[in-house]
Amino acid sequence: MDIEGLKRQAAARALEDVRDGMKLGLGTGSTARHFVDLLGERVRAGLKVLGVPTSEATREQAIQCGITLTTLDETPNLDLTVDGADEVDPTLSLIKGGGGALLREKIVAAASAKMTVIADASKWVQPLGRFPLPIEVVPFGLGATQAAIARALEGAGCPGDQVLRMSNGHAFVTDGGHWIVDAKCGRIPDVPKLAAALSGIPGVVEHGLFVALASKVILADPAGVRVIERPAGR
Repeated sequence: MDIEGLKRQAAARALEDVRDGMKLGLGTGSTARHFVDLLGERVRAGLKVLGVPTSEATREQAIQCGITLTTLDETPNLDLTVDGADEVDPTLSLIKGGGGALLREKIVAAASAKMTVIADASKWVQPLGRFPLPIEVVPFGLGATQAAIARALEGAGCPGDQVLRMSNGHAFVTDGGHWIVDAKCGRIPDVPKLAAALSGIPGVVEHGLFVALASKVILADPAGVRVIERPAGR
C-alpha cells in the first residue's frame, strides 16, 4: 500500500470513533483531508455532525463534502478533533504546522475533549525535531523575534538555523495574516521546556509543539493499523 493509502487507512480507523450528533474539529493537511473526505461520505449517508475547520482549505473541502459547519464562537466546546501531524513521539507530543495552519489547529484542539492524530507510521519518531519546527510570528520586529527564538532554542539544547517560509517569492502568509519561521532543530531533548520558552516570546504568535493535547494516535503501516492512547491522567 502506498503512503496515501496508509493515510486513508488511518483516517478510516478514526472515523469509527465518530458518533451521530458529535461536534468535530476538522484538521488540515494531506492526512486530515482523507478524514474529511470519508466523513463527507458518512454525512451524505445520514450521519449528523457539526464541524469546525482549522483552515480555509479545510473549510472549502468540508463545504464541498456537505458537512455542516459551525465556529468556536457558536460552539466553543467540541467532542473530538481529528488531525494529522508532521511528527509524533512516544509521549504523544507532536510537531505540527507543515501546512501552515498550526495556530487554528492548536486553538481547535484545545477546545476539544479529545484529539485523535492520524498518520502513516513514518511520522512516529524519538525524539522530535528532525522535521523543522514551525513557529508562527508577527511580521513586525522579525529580527528581534528571531534573535529571541535563537536564545530559546539554545537554552533548550537544540540550537539550529531558522528559515522564513516562502511562497511564490514572498513570505508565506497564514490564514491569520502572520508569517512562519521554520527552525531546524535536528532533535529536541526537552519538548516542554522549548514549548514554554517559545510561548514566552512576544513576537511569537504560536509554535508547532503540541504538548498534552493528543489523546490518541492512529498509525498505519503495511502491516496494519496501530492505536496508541495516552494513559489516563497524563
